[in-house]
Amino acid sequence: MKKLSLTAQIGIALVLAVIAGILLGNQADFVNTYIKPIGLIFLNLLKFIVVPLVLFSIMAGILSMNDVSKVGKLGLRALLYFMATTLFAVTLGLVVPSLLKGILPLIHINLDATAEVIDTPQLSVMDQIVNMFPSNILAPVSSMAMMQVIVIALFFGIAMVHVGEKGEMARKVTLSFNDVVCKILEYIMALAPIGVFCMLTPVVVDNGPAVLGSYAALLALAYLCFAIHAGLVYSSAVGLIGRMSPLKFFKGMQSAMLFAFSSDSSVATLPYTMQCTEKLGVNKDIGRFVLSLGATINMDGVAIYLGVASVFMAACCGIDLTMGQYMAIAFASTVASIGTPGIPGGSLALMAMVFASAGIPVECVAVAAGIDRIIDMGRTVMSVTGDASCAIVMQRIVGKKL
Repeated sequence: MKKLSLTAQIGIALVLAVIAGILLGNQADFVNTYIKPIGLIFLNLLKFIVVPLVLFSIMAGILSMNDVSKVGKLGLRALLYFMATTLFAVTLGLVVPSLLKGILPLIHINLDATAEVIDTPQLSVMDQIVNMFPSNILAPVSSMAMMQVIVIALFFGIAMVHVGEKGEMARKVTLSFNDVVCKILEYIMALAPIGVFCMLTPVVVDNGPAVLGSYAALLALAYLCFAIHAGLVYSSAVGLIGRMSPLKFFKGMQSAMLFAFSSDSSVATLPYTMQCTEKLGVNKDIGRFVLSLGATINMDGVAIYLGVASVFMAACCGIDLTMGQYMAIAFASTVASIGTPGIPGGSLALMAMVFASAGIPVECVAVAAGIDRIIDMGRTVMSVTGDASCAIVMQRIVGKKL
């Protein structure tokens, strides 16, 4: 008998949590005393792995891009394109839910003594920028100051690339630790269905069946942002820079987009994406390089959803985000979308990192995990479509030169 996938198990856990929450509606004390603590164990494990995951995955990502410099203009321009679309994506993911949160049905999340809330001081924009740079290498790790952890990872990763052969030992150790950390994350994510059930059941007890309306609102927000990003950014890039009709582009990418939606993997969709872009006139060598690079570092859908989920969950907790917190979410989401681990549940760990950087309770990750599978299907379509749009643009800009 074929084993259920992790995402299917989490989906079943969501359904069971809703049923159990409704049936135990009058047993709040029992639920909070015996069920919720098990969910908190899962959250503690998730928080334990977040810092090493972010630290080593970002350094490994920088090391893996070492070959990009050999490709010259194509690699540099593709990277700039991916960065530009990702910045727009995370901005969209923050702006749209912020404008609509007053009319959304929210999940009421109790912030009691068992829920750890990471304090974010009320700082000016310049103070927030200054605080991104650590004065101590150990303090950010122990306090989960994720912005500083990211900066540390960037410095070490770039330095290892620049020192070349002298840094080969550090490079091997980093890549080895990255594999070990990803394996530990797999162990933790195996417990995700239990953790999700034990964290969602108390939420349903507090909110009743109304929680389903909140999930529908979060789902609709995410897909609304996906549609706006694809219709505005990708259409404009393909039409204005790539000189191709957006309708022709989306029609030509139809089969790859459908496979991405069903397979939930941009890497698995890669052969279909290459085939579609070749039919649209992209040189095979350009397509192979740009699409492979994009499947690794271009995750616009992840950037959008991290922004949407952050604003939505902050509203559920009654937190009014400051400009500094918005900046923290934007920066952390951009970096996280580039370093998303290619394993089931990896996005949940990065969501914990983004929440921590903005002072949003990390327990909200378990609440958002309930519909992560459905949203991840849309995220994958966004990633595949964004990679293809870059291939069309690069064919127009450097195709003749190459």
